[in-house]
Amino acid sequence: MMILGFLAAILCVPLIVTDGVFLIEVLLGLRGNDTGGLARPTGSIALIVPAHNEQSVVRASVEKMIAESPAGTRVLVVAHNCSDATAEQARAGGAEVHVLNEPDRRGKGYALAGGKAALMAAPPATVIVVDADCTPAAGAIARLAATSEKYGRAVQASYLFAPRRDGGPIVQISNFAMLVKNLVRQRGGRRIGAPALLTGSGMAFPWPLYASLDLATGNIVEDLALGVDLVRRSQPPVFEPRATIWSNPSSEQGTGTQRARWEGGFLATARGFGLPLLLRGLARLDWQMLWMGLHLLTAPLTLLLMLNGAAVLLWLLLWLIGAAPLAAPVAMIGLAGLVVMAVLAAWAAAGRAMLSASTLIRLPLYMGWKLALYAKIVRGKETPDWIRTERVD
Repeated sequence: MMILGFLAAILCVPLIVTDGVFLIEVLLGLRGNDTGGLARPTGSIALIVPAHNEQSVVRASVEKMIAESPAGTRVLVVAHNCSDATAEQARAGGAEVHVLNEPDRRGKGYALAGGKAALMAAPPATVIVVDADCTPAAGAIARLAATSEKYGRAVQASYLFAPRRDGGPIVQISNFAMLVKNLVRQRGGRRIGAPALLTGSGMAFPWPLYASLDLATGNIVEDLALGVDLVRRSQPPVFEPRATIWSNPSSEQGTGTQRARWEGGFLATARGFGLPLLLRGLARLDWQMLWMGLHLLTAPLTLLLMLNGAAVLLWLLLWLIGAAPLAAPVAMIGLAGLVVMAVLAAWAAAGRAMLSASTLIRLPLYMGWKLALYAKIVRGKETPDWIRTERVD
């Protein structure tokens, strides 16, 4: 019977390690952003705004980008495979527009490649990618450009959904999970010198680096793949928590589509690159490559909670049948409890604007929704194409 306990212990080792990664990142990321002086970039800046059928939001977004950017910043909207008035609305907002109609090349990566080609004649010092449905917080563009100039690296802003306390439970909890992933854990990683994950909007690059990237792909999480590629090239991205890029939250239906696309892409990237990065980092004694591998192998928040719950039930069952000592389920309950406490601490420190207490206690129901979502991902039914996500204004 004890062989069952031995096999269960081996199975739980990856979960224990990734729980540790999660706890380190969250606990170190609870403290607020470090203070800093006014950012003053010295070089020219261009914003590339990939847009696919964004006529309803692009004008207001462009106007906000121009208002919050240093004088002389170029805003280039790449209207990619649009069937609406995205280009016209972008021009009305004051942006330059590059129209691309490539029906056989679908995906944000192709739009970013088109933006790069459009800037080749007069390249800026820094390129910043901001999605068409996003708006920068005050000073965010200057801060991103200045940080990119300082390190000579790609820089990721804190990319968040605007709080929507009147939204449904699925929307609120999804937005809180994004805050944990894109702010709290990224901030904790920065404090131990770990590389940032690129999260799609609010990504700054020195022009020579941006020009060298292979962007023309249909990868549904091209930003995450870019970050992995930069770590493998020993040019790990930097997180800048003092720069925030906001997006309006999605509707409940849009949230389902969006989470299927993002988490399906994340899990596929983790399967393909997590373990190789971990092993290569160990072989080369490369701390940043090692941590990126560990981060990719750490399940998204809700799935991590589910895995911990399943591990607790497994050890309780093994104890009941005499295949494990009582200390085993007690230890697993303690570790799972630490993970839950870290989530609650993140909510108390940074998430109360995103998620009401009454909605937080409905997290088990949300897990049921996520189980159905993961089943859809496993069956290969996640959304593969770049489509516009419906937002709630």
